[in-house]
Parts: sequence; structure tokens; C-alpha cells
Amino acid sequence: MIITGVPKFILISVHDYNLPQFLLESGYFTGKRKAESEVLSKYPNSGVVLRPGFIYGKRRVDGFEIPLDLIGEPLEKILRATENLTRPLSALPASDLILAPPVSVDDVALAAVNAITDDDFFGIFTIEQIKEAAAKVSV
Repeated sequence: MIITGVPKFILISVHDYNLPQFLLESGYFTGKRKAESEVLSKYPNSGVVLRPGFIYGKRRVDGFEIPLDLIGEPLEKILRATENLTRPLSALPASDLILAPPVSVDDVALAAVNAITDDDFFGIFTIEQIKEAAAKVSV
């Protein structure tokens, strides 16, 4: 059931971390998954759930700039460069807390733009799919 006048709904959620079950059942993750289910049930052919991990960029808090990109961008490059070496570790519980690559706020925004402009763009999108969707948008 699409809400009248709202053809698409885009939810920025959270990466599907391989955490122990008791943590996944916490209010934070349970709430995120309930919101995702609601969006996808109400917008089955147009709802979009973006699941980034750590989002980096410049952030302002109380007038101060926090340059999260100074951590996120190099970390993303290192994790991408060592992906083949770290892939076997991904089966370890909670390993993706460290190994899931950060995503730039620009890539999340561009993926959302792609979702708005592309009728075939719907469903759940992982970190890698967010980056692919962002690359398709020319600014």
C-alpha cells in the first residue's frame, strides 16, 4: 500500500553485521529491521533500504567540525586493498565490525539519488551495492 503522493520510500538503515544473536536482538537492530520490513511491505516495488556501515564525511556538532573522512577514507582504501586477504576472516563472529568498509556520505547520497531516479532500483542494498549505485550517478 503506497501512501498517496509518495511513490518511493528510501530508508537508510544499518549494515547486516554478523554479531552474536543477543546483540542483534537489541532494540537498535530490532528497530532497524522492523522499519525495513515496514518500508518493504508498504513499497514492495519501490521501497529502498540502504545498509551502510560506518558513514564518513565532515560532520558538525555544536559548531565544531568533526572530520570523520580523515579516518573513514584511508580505512576504506586499506580494507578494499586487503579484501582478498581479509575475506577468510569474515566468517568470524563480529569480524565485520572491523572489516566492513566505511562508506562516504557522498556515496550514500548518490545511491539515494539513484534510487529516486531509477524505477528499477528497489529492495535492500549492501555496502558494495551502495557504492555501485553511487557510481552510476553523474553529478
